Amino acid sequence: MSSSLSLQTTPWLIRTPSSTRRMRLFCFSYAGGNAFNFFRWQEALDPAVEVCAVQLPGRSARIAEEPIASLPALLQAVAPVISRMDDLPCAFFGHSVGALVAFELSRYLRLHGLSTPSHLFMSGCHAPQFRSPTRQLHTLSDEQFTEVLREYEGTPPEVLESRELMELLLPAIRADFAIAENYRYRHGPLLSMPISVFAGHEDLNKEPGQVDGWQKETSGACQATWFDGGHFFVNSQRAAVLEQLNAELTANLCV
Repeated sequence: MSSSLSLQTTPWLIRTPSSTRRMRLFCFSYAGGNAFNFFRWQEALDPAVEVCAVQLPGRSARIAEEPIASLPALLQAVAPVISRMDDLPCAFFGHSVGALVAFELSRYLRLHGLSTPSHLFMSGCHAPQFRSPTRQLHTLSDEQFTEVLREYEGTPPEVLESRELMELLLPAIRADFAIAENYRYRHGPLLSMPISVFAGHEDLNKEPGQVDGWQKETSGACQATWFDGGHFFVNSQRAAVLEQLNAELTANLCV
């Protein structure tokens, strides 16, 4: 494994601790992704920020574990991991379903009287109150589901063509889709931290409220930054995303 990231104390996180860290950035991946989607982020961000990439069951070194397909179950499992690391302020970054997990985890932590992030970065995810109706894609057959993934263009074609690889990956991808498609928004007290929304100009379903609707979830500031590309702009525009993320994180460090 590269020295830029290391597994520390828990299978849930991939991180590189250092005495120079002053903030942690917990990162939650999109459906079918894993912690290694954030493999190069540490070297691109300010050294005072520690990237803590969340590795869910059923991925990479945890491939033999049963994926979690229920958001409440996932929150109950990951909240103690995050709350034990409250010696430094933190921020959450999530893309697509990862943003949904990060948002609801923030609400869960507050509800249980635990430390909450000082900033949320919601990337490629519709505001919870303005989500489009789901198509329950996670219930499709393996063949149909694989074709849907091909349309999403988030899985490399060579992976989609490998039956052996897809047999390993499909359970975790289905679980992620199930979390997103079975999500039901519940009204609750506003969060108080600022929310930064990252969105792609060519992403689909930009209906009214789906981006600026995040303001309805916090009493703090909410701003949107737009990037070239579709739903996976976080990959295609990685340098621009990291530049914006780093600027906002370092501004927090100066507060």
